[in-house]
Amino acid sequence: MRLCNKQTATIKLTPNGGIGIEANKALLDIKTIQAAVAGEAWAVEKVTEHYADEIDRLCTVTKKLPNGRTKKVIDEDMRQKLLLSLIEALPNFEME
Repeated sequence: MRLCNKQTATIKLTPNGGIGIEANKALLDIKTIQAAVAGEAWAVEKVTEHYADEIDRLCTVTKKLPNGRTKKVIDEDMRQKLLLSLIEALPNFEME
């Protein structure tokens, strides 16, 4: 799979918890992605930090409070599951 002319890619979480790729977005450089796929701790950390806001957005749920109001909170169990899915999927990410 060719990433794009700038050799950058966006790793994206899909609704079913998988990992997808979008080309033509310069978010993470190719060397970081390659290092993350190879299991380099610094790169895996950079990838998870890069996608932390998106993961938090996906894990935001609305809870009803005793007074009848609602509050948006991050479901930590879901967040940890998504982070783990991302980390586990990185070694299987196909690079050309």
